Amino acid sequence: MAENDSLDWDFLKKTLYAAVVSDVLDSLGVTRRVPSAPLLQVSGSREYPLIGRCKTTLWADMAHEDPKPYALELRAVDSCRPGEILIAAAGGSTRSALWGELLSTASMRTGCQGAIVDGLVRDQKKMEAIGFTVFCRGSSPLDSRDRQRVIDLDVAVEIGSARVCPGDLVIADADGLVFIPREVEGEVLKKALEKAIAENTVRDAIRGGLSATDAFAKYGVL
Repeated sequence: MAENDSLDWDFLKKTLYAAVVSDVLDSLGVTRRVPSAPLLQVSGSREYPLIGRCKTTLWADMAHEDPKPYALELRAVDSCRPGEILIAAAGGSTRSALWGELLSTASMRTGCQGAIVDGLVRDQKKMEAIGFTVFCRGSSPLDSRDRQRVIDLDVAVEIGSARVCPGDLVIADADGLVFIPREVEGEVLKKALEKAIAENTVRDAIRGGLSATDAFAKYGVL
């Protein structure tokens, strides 16, 4: 993970999940941190959530010959630090596939642990084969050259109406994506860990014979 980051990443991956973090953000009144449209995982391990800090890229559709094809997206990949997750904010565009096997391979070389693409990808089987985690809107065989390009790096972006800033935490799993602003990160993680433990207690109580109604009345967790 990035230098000077003291979080216990392995513990967080084994304990937290998107839903419990979303609940905590709701309780704190923090909005616009869950995308309004679903992005689904198409490759990589599903055992634990994808958790890391966001490396943001802003994309735009284009309809002319790109004088410097792939320039900024390659810079983004090459500058991604270990443990970061590359965020491709393309506004849900279906113009082309803006991510694939080669960018995934290059990202793995830098220690990047995944990509979240608000758009389309390609080479799904190859990305699955190399074990690189990707969330996206869908797939297309079309190359992004002269169709889409990165226009800015390391800036605030939106993923399906959710605001994402460089360095924010993201937690992504089968339920979806949740972005945690840095200014409330400590409080959110503390409360999310507490809620995850409480949910485990409730689950055990129900398995032990307590009704759902009584369990909620006793623990106040659902």
